[in-house]
Amino acid sequence: MSDQGEGRLRSSDGTMPLMGHLVELRSRLIKSILAVVAGAVVCWVFYPQILDRLVQPYCDVVPEEAVAEEATRQNLFGGCELLVLDPLEPFSVRLTVAGYGGLTLAIPVVLWQVWRFVQPGLYPRERRHAAAFTVIGALLFALGAGLAYWSIPRALNFLASIGGEDLVTGFSPAKYLSFVIKMMAAFGIGFEFPILLVFLQMAGIIHYRQLIRGRRFAIVGIVALVAVITPSGDPFTLMVLSVPMYLFYEAAIGIGWLRDRRQRRQAPEEVEANAHTAG
Repeated sequence: MSDQGEGRLRSSDGTMPLMGHLVELRSRLIKSILAVVAGAVVCWVFYPQILDRLVQPYCDVVPEEAVAEEATRQNLFGGCELLVLDPLEPFSVRLTVAGYGGLTLAIPVVLWQVWRFVQPGLYPRERRHAAAFTVIGALLFALGAGLAYWSIPRALNFLASIGGEDLVTGFSPAKYLSFVIKMMAAFGIGFEFPILLVFLQMAGIIHYRQLIRGRRFAIVGIVALVAVITPSGDPFTLMVLSVPMYLFYEAAIGIGWLRDRRQRRQAPEEVEANAHTAG
């Protein structure tokens, strides 16, 4: 919805009725969905290249001597190929890659639409952070997904070895890509943690002092949450995601402290400015 359209939905005092909020929400959702669809089309076209990158962590686990006796024992195919067990599986895999890839490419647009929807409820000086919110949110998601991609070979090594030497490794595309995508999505969403905490402070729902008091509970909660959202469950992955999320927690406290200090410093200035205006 354009700014002019939003203006028509607002009353004379600047507020928006319930129906106006619903209309705006529908507009934001439609724009986000269109962005996801456009991204999915791009990922569908470049599916071979994307699939090669997603399979690479599995190939990193398979020994270079893929034709050697030891590698053959560890891998049914003697390489890093994926075994198709269903005639419809290749099509469903391409749809999955295109869908999740489209959502990933559309993250900046989705974040922008979220910010535009909640922006009217923020202070005027906080509305200026729209671009920063969008850029930082997209970068954090990409950083989290990249960290997950880096950790996947180590998680696969752990999962392949924990069952013993009598098990033969042979992944199907659907299950392997589900594992990879869930890992990257979990890390990407986990890295949005500071954005959520800062936004809740801006909305007045929580205060940074509450975060300080809840530090001990936050550590336990973060580890428990990471254990639930990551599909591998191995100690390495648990540590790789838990440590940054706790550091983000501390960063959100620091941002909240700086924001509170700035507001206290600006309050007397605003009172003085209002007094001059009244005079």
